[in-house]
Amino acid sequence: MADAATGGLAAGAIDGTGRSRHEGHGGACLNCGTALVGPHCHRCGQTAHIHRTASGLFHDIAHGVFHFEGRTWHTLPLLFWRPGEVTRRYIQGERVNFVSPMALFLFSVFLMVAVFGVLGGPFGPLNTGDVAATAKARTDAANELKRVETEIRTLKARKDALKAQGRSDPKLNEQLGDLISDEAGLRLVTKGILKPNIKSQPIDIEEAGIKTGVPGVDHVIQHAADNPELAAYKLQSSAYKFSWALIPISLPFIWLLFAFRRDVGMYDHAIFATYSLSAMTLMVVALSIGAALGLWGGAIAAVLLLFPPWHMYRQLKGAYGLGRFGALWRTFALIISAYTAALIFFIFLLTMGA
Repeated sequence: MADAATGGLAAGAIDGTGRSRHEGHGGACLNCGTALVGPHCHRCGQTAHIHRTASGLFHDIAHGVFHFEGRTWHTLPLLFWRPGEVTRRYIQGERVNFVSPMALFLFSVFLMVAVFGVLGGPFGPLNTGDVAATAKARTDAANELKRVETEIRTLKARKDALKAQGRSDPKLNEQLGDLISDEAGLRLVTKGILKPNIKSQPIDIEEAGIKTGVPGVDHVIQHAADNPELAAYKLQSSAYKFSWALIPISLPFIWLLFAFRRDVGMYDHAIFATYSLSAMTLMVVALSIGAALGLWGGAIAAVLLLFPPWHMYRQLKGAYGLGRFGALWRTFALIISAYTAALIFFIFLLTMGA
């Protein structure tokens, strides 16, 4: 649960909720020396009461993770039932009663990582087959690793020979990079860090209908399809590190929905996107916990299918003051945009070598 604690503390730091709630005393601020007139310094904002006890430290941790100064319990009900209202009110300047979008987003992402690590996703842990099949898959991975290592040594020798002659071969460098990436994934499988998915097979993206026609993009997607275990490991272990990238990726799509509106700008869209992503992340967390408690799989699938468009509709309608028709067509457009943004994010992760 260290991931959840880290997310809570990071969110508290961004949201300004990591300060003690104890009442202050007279005297001067211990940070800047300004005379105190209340529980907090009016110049630098530091609390007047500074504790130096272990119990106080643990209180701050629990406070940062679970409370956000009590604003969480005011924000979450509105975020799920009236998302447009909380978005609009925050944009208009009501900040004291709500958790800031970025703080909530950070906490929700780290909480999802923690829950996935302990309980698995909404449909439970991935089925990797029985012990015998898993052992055989690891043996096959070890044999493949030896072959890849031999090929890497051969290519490195060719690369060194070309370098000595003052030449280079881009195709050789690309092939060597792919093999090194494969080697890393195979090492994780053989060491038991990454469980082999014995059911996965390489996929031809053209036959599967996911070929985009863009050479660079198709190369990245095909590489992931050829190495599904490695791609899954990259997404599982590193997606949360770059989850913030979903916000700027989403902004152009949201802007297009309101390109002719002069009363809204990128800031409004950023708040909308961050609150929306937080709600979707918390939904997945709730469904994961529900799955661990035995919630019916059909109910989980129904929520995953119906909640996002319902939530998008209500948030669009309330945040931007739209009518039913305006919110409805923008919801359909936003759903398509969300899938496009997810594909861009997926390609971004693989391209970055995450």
